[in-house]
Amino acid sequence: MAGPEERAGKALYKRQPILYNNKTILRRPRRNEVTAMKYVFQFLRILAFCFLGEVLHSLLPLPIPASIYGLALLLAALRAGLVKLEQVREAAGFLIAIFPLLFVPGAAGIMELGPVLARNALPVLLAVALVTVLVMAAAGRTVQAVSRRKGGRHE
Repeated sequence: MAGPEERAGKALYKRQPILYNNKTILRRPRRNEVTAMKYVFQFLRILAFCFLGEVLHSLLPLPIPASIYGLALLLAALRAGLVKLEQVREAAGFLIAIFPLLFVPGAAGIMELGPVLARNALPVLLAVALVTVLVMAAAGRTVQAVSRRKGGRHE
């Protein structure tokens, strides 16, 4: 019976030499090793775009955060086909899943600023309310535009 290497017509993975009882033998990488390396490479691809965003941020005199540059570059690479979605899908899904945890340090820092926020409560509440309304309006318009573009009716 042919192994996965022969069935696919090319080697999916190489056998790795290991030393066992003073003899060199070849073994296939374990499935969890292949999966772990896949996640590492996907994460490194995302980090490369973050790094390019940092480089652009230092070179361009615009008040745009480096993370936005990195996301825009990754989006452009995905749209142009330079990066395939499968090359970043699992790592991006993991990062999205842990995203709420990234807000914990910021929330803890805000808790320490209670007296400062109390003095400026009215401007802060007005800003939060205004931004909330703007985000809701922008999200609604975006959903309507996408719905129209796909030909569906959202009532």
